[in-house]
Amino acid sequence: MEKFIINQALDMHLHLRDDDMLKLVAHMTSNGFCGALIMPNILPPITTKKDLLSYKKRIKEACKDDKFEPFMTVFFQVDYSYEFLEDIKDEIIAVKLYPFGVTTNSQTGVSSMDVEVLRPTLESMSKLGIPLCVHGETKGFVMDREKEFLPIYESLAINFPKLKIIMEHISSKESISLLEKYDNLYATITVHHLMLTLDDVAGGMLNPHIFCKPIVKRPEDREALLKLALNAHPKVMFGSDSAPHQKNTKECHHGAAGIFSSPILLQVLTQLFEKNGKLDNLNAFISLNAQKIYDLKPLGKEVVLVKKDFIVPKEYSYRNEKVVPLFEGQTLSWSIDKIIQEKTK
Repeated sequence: MEKFIINQALDMHLHLRDDDMLKLVAHMTSNGFCGALIMPNILPPITTKKDLLSYKKRIKEACKDDKFEPFMTVFFQVDYSYEFLEDIKDEIIAVKLYPFGVTTNSQTGVSSMDVEVLRPTLESMSKLGIPLCVHGETKGFVMDREKEFLPIYESLAINFPKLKIIMEHISSKESISLLEKYDNLYATITVHHLMLTLDDVAGGMLNPHIFCKPIVKRPEDREALLKLALNAHPKVMFGSDSAPHQKNTKECHHGAAGIFSSPILLQVLTQLFEKNGKLDNLNAFISLNAQKIYDLKPLGKEVVLVKKDFIVPKEYSYRNEKVVPLFEGQTLSWSIDKIIQEKTK
């Protein structure tokens, strides 16, 4: 195959940061995607309607594309009132829960995952039909943090059966078994968890630019996730978890966790699905499943990719911001040829 078209691409887990970093990275998503679910863990985190609307405005200005829709979220708080959630319901697509201290900018995350502590907010969300997105990790041994969190997912699924729960960026084969067990559990999967293992991070020379949370894991985990994605399982959808950090905060003695993949996502996914003979399933994984799970009707946008080498830049920069992308310097076999936007009616 020499050409492939991706329709209405959706990134259902994206970090855009703010200020100059936002201006650097936002258009790299809006260029090829028609929408993305935006994470609220900027500083300070998004917890009010005023901050929510202000951040959305800054995103739209940075994208400079009225055919791109930022699907907004707020940072989970245990004391959100029903009235507050009802007031912002039409402005958000979900509420994002971070356990305290598990990843970047989660210092104000939830300190207790006890169901009764979470119940007031979660019951209101259930009644209002607002999905819950969760960074599902404990603070245990790094390879086991997601697995240790699974009983919490199970407790949430049982106690709030009408609540749609998204297990973000699943990275272990054990998570797949739980996903199948409960009707109200869904999941996002990243490119890096489909392609990398811990050996890529630290098996030879340390590569800080592919250090992330949850950490990429064992080959058997990668293969289990790959099978799920390649077959476009209806309960999973694409979410990049693209998370830019300044180059000097990655290449240092306290390197930040996060992989920046936005500029190459469509090329890499096309290459990966073609390699495995599953290109026919790519549009379901990157768009149709999310549309069904979140009940979305995204704007039209076609991305035409062609079989042509694309060399991933060593870095991207804007003013003082420098970011190194996933697979920097490598050659991909697919390139974006053109983007066809739906004409405004």
